[in-house]
Amino acid sequence: MAGLIQKYYFEERGEELGDLGAMMLLDFITEKLGPHFYNLGVQDSYQYLSEKMEDLFDLQKY
Repeated sequence: MAGLIQKYYFEERGEELGDLGAMMLLDFITEKLGPHFYNLGVQDSYQYLSEKMEDLFDLQKY
């Protein structure tokens, strides 16, 4: 991942980013954005499971 960050940084800014800088940036992004994307995954899972539960209830016979 650090290599991808270094490549992106160089292509966008024309500046080299060392291994330590790339790892620190990755840690920062993971710490700050990770919970957001995790919560999106939880919400998507909840929506999916809710839809499947509705499908299951539709199978009931009256």
